[in-house]
Amino acid sequence: MATVDEQLALIARGADEIILQEELREKLASGRPLRIKAGFDPTAPDLHLGHTVLINKMRQFQELGHEVIFLIGDFTGMIGDPTGKSATRPPLSRDDVMRNAETYKEQVFKMLDPAKTRVVFNSSWMNELGAAGMIKLAGQYTVARMLERDDFDKRYSANQPIAIHEFLYPLVQGYDSVALEADVELGGTDQKFNLLMGRTLQKAHGQAPQVCLTMPILEGLDGVQKMSKSLGNYVGVSDAPGEMYRKLLSLPDSLTWRYYELLSACTNERIEALKAEAERLGSPQEAKKAFALEMVERFHGAEAAQAAPRSAGNQISLGDIPDNVPEVVVDLGDQDSIHIVPLLREAGLAQNGKAAKDVFGRGAVYLDGAQLTEERAFARGDSHVIQAGKKKIARVTLK
Repeated sequence: MATVDEQLALIARGADEIILQEELREKLASGRPLRIKAGFDPTAPDLHLGHTVLINKMRQFQELGHEVIFLIGDFTGMIGDPTGKSATRPPLSRDDVMRNAETYKEQVFKMLDPAKTRVVFNSSWMNELGAAGMIKLAGQYTVARMLERDDFDKRYSANQPIAIHEFLYPLVQGYDSVALEADVELGGTDQKFNLLMGRTLQKAHGQAPQVCLTMPILEGLDGVQKMSKSLGNYVGVSDAPGEMYRKLLSLPDSLTWRYYELLSACTNERIEALKAEAERLGSPQEAKKAFALEMVERFHGAEAAQAAPRSAGNQISLGDIPDNVPEVVVDLGDQDSIHIVPLLREAGLAQNGKAAKDVFGRGAVYLDGAQLTEERAFARGDSHVIQAGKKKIARVTLK
């Protein structure tokens, strides 16, 4: 097992806050495998890379030899997490929760080792707690303290309704830590209140309080707002390999190292080496390619990663020919032949004659994967894959 300092360096990588770091050091120094808990309410069946920030941190704990507990909140999922919500969330049905849970498990085990992951459902102890136990649990926290929570406070101040069952959510999440005797709980920065509830309830039950480790919310491909399917700035873990690769290459340079820090399996030393190389080259583009390939291999396998640049198509590399090239037929009419510049225009590979001259003049026209450096004509019956810049490619047939 790595030294305490080595473990702390990896655990702290990308983390927003560790409460309390000295307690974590003491727990690590004990030499026993720690119980690392992260809870997921299966409220939606498809994950994107933003969701995997926590899972990646779980994987790091797992590689350090600690026990990872993947908690599926089938009980809390039927309450609905009020975090960040301005209105009461409609609860999911039991069937919805279980169907989404199965999809979650399928996706997360692309990152976690199933043999080293303990999967639990919080209904297994919450159902046993019963009504009397829930009332006792509710008696361990006050309404005043609950209203200190930012989203509850805003809704209360705005005279927006807060259902009583919403107060139960952080209590149940905190009790999960009691039931599991968690040493560390992971969550996003928006989950800090819920994570601290675990510490409070563990103390009330005579347990050593868990360390709370919060991870930042990952920005999406626009580099501004958090990754979200509704905003269209996401990379889905089930995206096709070529699409995943293409999306990640479009990542703003300024976010390259943040994505490495939060999602990559590279060591801290390797990331520093990549940064140095990017500085020498004046661009992190090569590092982005390596990161994109790492993500494709993680979620789709090595063979898919090898093929990803080609299947990503014309938006990736000049000269690469994707598998799904669109076909265009150009009718020569009374002409016997046509030169490359007007052909680009007629085939829709350039917007107009000026654009066609420009793309050819800067050496960005490729014929069957080879750069076309000299003007040439094409005759009736010719059929070639023609690429004009990184955004236009087609198999062009002349008739």
